[in-house]
Amino acid sequence: MAIRKLLSLVFSHLVLFLVFLDLTNSQRLQVGLQVGLGISTSQGLQLGFYRQTCPNAESTIHGMVQQFISKDRTLAAPLLRMHFHDCFVRGCDGSVLLNSTNTNQAEKDAVPNQTLRGFNVIDTIKSALEKDCPGVVSCADILALVARDSVAMVGGPSWVVPTGRKDGRVSIASEALAQLPSPFANINQLKQNFAAKGLSVKDLVVLSGGHTIGIGHCFVISNRLYNFSGRGDTDPSLDPAYAAELKKKCKPGDTTTVVEMDPGSSKLFDDDYYTVVARRRGLFQSDAALLNDIQTRIYVILQSSTNGITFAQDFAASMVKLGNVGVLTGSQGEIRKQCAMVN
Repeated sequence: MAIRKLLSLVFSHLVLFLVFLDLTNSQRLQVGLQVGLGISTSQGLQLGFYRQTCPNAESTIHGMVQQFISKDRTLAAPLLRMHFHDCFVRGCDGSVLLNSTNTNQAEKDAVPNQTLRGFNVIDTIKSALEKDCPGVVSCADILALVARDSVAMVGGPSWVVPTGRKDGRVSIASEALAQLPSPFANINQLKQNFAAKGLSVKDLVVLSGGHTIGIGHCFVISNRLYNFSGRGDTDPSLDPAYAAELKKKCKPGDTTTVVEMDPGSSKLFDDDYYTVVARRRGLFQSDAALLNDIQTRIYVILQSSTNGITFAQDFAASMVKLGNVGVLTGSQGEIRKQCAMVN
């Protein structure tokens, strides 16, 4: 009986692995066709969009990102996160970059975005491009390209970034609060968040792997450590030994301390995140939630047990999809002169 159960488990894992592998290969084929044929996306974006109007745009962005990351590798995570947060609210339109005004609180000042950093990187790159090609390269495209290059420069995969996005003119804090996936979310809430943007359950578990770089703030996990159900308890889904380690770093009421999302390799984009989650050491409740759904759990187990056999390719494919969410093209939107304010 035990052997039969073991064989059944192995068989089911093999089937799911083949499904994931097939999905990965189909995504890679689609991306490869776009690269090879130079075709536009259904959203109106195009590879090499600035080839004629600002031929050095992408190389300028790449070089400047390299300068910033070489000085501070910890910038890669917030720059990736900034692109993610941008795309999840009004699409990838650079709305997260806009400053609040006297009459409007912008996304940048919404609670989930108050820990974002790296805006100076985007502003510096934009200023350089405005000198070379005034009014040509959008802030939304800069953000998409910066995210790609940042990840690649800390050991992660690269991916194609079709360009031609326009910048949005609207940025509302309440929309960010309502639409961004929460670190406190359960798996059903996360699936709803991603589905609302046209992203699949696989995209959810793959893009969660971006937590392999970066840090989390103690105040975000305080309740998880000290008052999970309102009775002074710790989240039972968190590995007790790891919870004890976290309590040494994060004291009750601590609003300043940060901890690594992927302990020991938070500056290197690798597949360790899935091993961390599989060991019940995911920092946020949203990380732990990946073990509460059959599809996401199998993906976590697959990557953690195979040294991330498909993670790099999967992440690249899902980032291409993310970068296509809700884009403005053609006569929509504008090309901002400064990323922090509309023209």
